[in-house]
Order: sequence, then C-alpha cells, then structure tokens
Amino acid sequence: MLDLKVLRENTDLVRKALKDRSVDLNLEEVLNLDKQRKTKIQEIEKLKAKKNKITEEIAVFKREKKDIKDKIVEVSELNETIHKIDKDLQEIEKKFNELLLLIPNIPDKDIPIGKDSSNNIEVRRVGVPPKFSFKPLTHWDIGETLGILNFEKAVKMSSSRFSIYRGIGATLERALINFMLNTHIKNGYTEISLPYLVNSKSMQGSGQLPKFSEEIYKCKDDDLYLIPTAEVTLLNMHRDEVLEESKLPLYYVSYSACFRREAGSYGKEVRGLIRQHQFDKVELFKFTTPESSYSELESLVLSAEEILKKLNLHYRVVLLCTGDLGFASAKTYDIEVWMPGINAFKEISSCSNCLDFQSRRANIKFKRKGKLEFVHTLNGSGLAVGRTLAAILENYQVENGDVCIPEVLRPYMGGVEKIEWTKR
Repeated sequence: MLDLKVLRENTDLVRKALKDRSVDLNLEEVLNLDKQRKTKIQEIEKLKAKKNKITEEIAVFKREKKDIKDKIVEVSELNETIHKIDKDLQEIEKKFNELLLLIPNIPDKDIPIGKDSSNNIEVRRVGVPPKFSFKPLTHWDIGETLGILNFEKAVKMSSSRFSIYRGIGATLERALINFMLNTHIKNGYTEISLPYLVNSKSMQGSGQLPKFSEEIYKCKDDDLYLIPTAEVTLLNMHRDEVLEESKLPLYYVSYSACFRREAGSYGKEVRGLIRQHQFDKVELFKFTTPESSYSELESLVLSAEEILKKLNLHYRVVLLCTGDLGFASAKTYDIEVWMPGINAFKEISSCSNCLDFQSRRANIKFKRKGKLEFVHTLNGSGLAVGRTLAAILENYQVENGDVCIPEVLRPYMGGVEKIEWTKR
C-alpha cells in the first residue's frame, strides 16, 4: 500500500508510475474519494463538538433547574445527522480502500521503462552453456524416457499442469530442496516451516488480494487460501508487530509447495515443469531498515545465484522494466537459467525489494529513537525446485540417455552419480 502522504503530495509521481506500469486505474476517483473522506470527517468532528457543547449546557440547565427539552431534542437531531454522515463516510472509505489496494508500488527511479519482458535489461551472464555432440532433449522427454516424471497420470488424477516425480526423480527433487535449504542456512538464514493455507487478511497484506483473486485457489467454505508462494506466510508471520531495530535485518528461508491457478496463461508452456498449478519452491525473505533495503536486494540476488553456481548451471540476471515489474515490487531482478532442450533462458528466481509497500498493508514496524517506522521487505526464490530439476535434466544429459547428477547433490542422493535409462 502506498503512503497516503505520497498519494496526496506527490500525485504526479503516482500518476507517472501507473502510466509506466501500463496500469489502467482512475487515480482522480481515488483522490476525489480522499477529499470526500476528509470533508465528511471534518463535518462529523464539528457536529460532535457542537453536541458536546450542548451536553455541557444541559448539565448546567439541570443544576439551575431549567427546562432541557429543547436541548435534548437538539442532541437527538445531531445524533441522527452524525449517524447519517458516518454511514456515508463508511461507504466512501470502503470504496477508497478498495481502490487504494489496487494501486501498485512505485518503481525505483533506476527501473527501465517498458511494456513487457522485451524491455528488460540483461545485467550479467554467468558460466557457459554446455556443448553437445547431439541434439539435446527437453526435460519432459528425458523425464518420461527415464521413468522419473509422469505427466499423463497426474492429468488423470488432477488435471493438466500437474506432475508426478517417481523413484530417483523424487529423490532428486528432495535432494534439491535439502541442498538449497542447507546452503541458505549456512549463509545466515533461519529456516521456517509454515502453513500452506492462510486467511484473506494475510493475502491482502502480501498484495495477493484483491489484485490477484483470479490467480488464487480459495477454500469455498472457509476464509482460507492456498499460498501461491511462501512469501505470503513469511511476511504475515510478523503482521501487526513492532520488530526490534537491533534484530534487523531478519533473514528467513522456507520450503513450501506453491499453488497457482495460472488463469489467462493457457497455451503458454503447457508441457513440462515450467508452469504448474502446484510446484515446490525454496523462498528467501528479509525484513530490513529502509536505508539498507537496496543493498540487501543485491545480496539476496547473490544468495539465489549461489545455488546455480554450485550446480554449475549457466544463467543470466536481468533487471525488470516497469511493465514487467510485480505488483508489490519497486525493483526486481529475475535470474534465468539456460535450458538447452528448450533452447532458451527460463526464469528460475525473482528477487524483489518491496520497500514499505507490504509492511504498510500488513502493519509491520520497528522502533528507532522512540519513533515507529515501517520496515522494508524483500523476497526471492532460492530457487524454484521443479525448474531447477528441469534445468539439471537438460544440462546434464548425455548421448546414451543417462543424466549425470551434479557433484554437489551426490551426498544428498546416497552417492548416486547418474540416472541411467537402463535402470528405470
């Protein structure tokens, strides 16, 4: 949520942010509702002051044994007027807050302006793509041939965009999760295990609601939603709290399953593990002071990159443009891993600085020199597990159909060095 002071005093900045993000929102309506709010509040305050004065007069009249009937009628009429205006105020505030929650974060001044991913800027490339003496296969062909992935049975029991990991495929998935968690824990992150179902207030705090209501799985009979990312739960763990400045920054890491409806994405990457309704992810999250959040973003990206470096996977880091920026983010780097079977880079991590946007929605502050301030929040994938597994299958495949296991993962897999197609 934006600071109301920014909305009122720096309206042109907000208007430009909406334009740069290609967001179609009637800002004038928001500002008009804000003015109506203030007018109604002032009217109520004046009427209450008048009512208090008459109430004092009634007390004097009683002591002097004077007739108070007219005064009581006047108080009753004021109460009715106040009630009517207050009812109007509630309607105005409801509409105002609904629109306010739809305004995205203001992009950082260094963010390139653009409409979509074609306007993102490549920051760096790391490593080199593998060379093959044969045409590399896609991860879904490899997985199905080896018998470690099954999409057909997943469709039968669920629907499209689900998958089954089998045998050593399931072992590899578990190995990746443990490897990622252990790496981040060694780097100072505290592991957190949290619920997969959260209430609407938690979804609103993180910025999922009301903007992305169509993307979320909701339990019909309860105020509960399946999380699209552990970012939601890690943020709301401290909702409505005041954190100690001396304990900032807080670094958290959490493994979770993630659930997304992927509404509107039909026809996009329907095969394989890239775009699923249910997938696993290791999430990194930080609570920081305002002055340190941008440097913490850079270190967050490096934490995610470390996983890819240890796996010896070729990747690139890109800075997202305004049109590709997430709703709550002021600045985002995407990390994209090279997929030789697909012959393209694919996002495997997204690292964002949300400034105080989420903490305002979730009411998370810290105290400095006796004054309360909103913390800054950052989040990033460290990494998406299914996409990492897909990248390993495509980058570590060999001509005879086997897939080598990255050396760093072998201790997590009982010393297994390769997945052999003859042993499926």
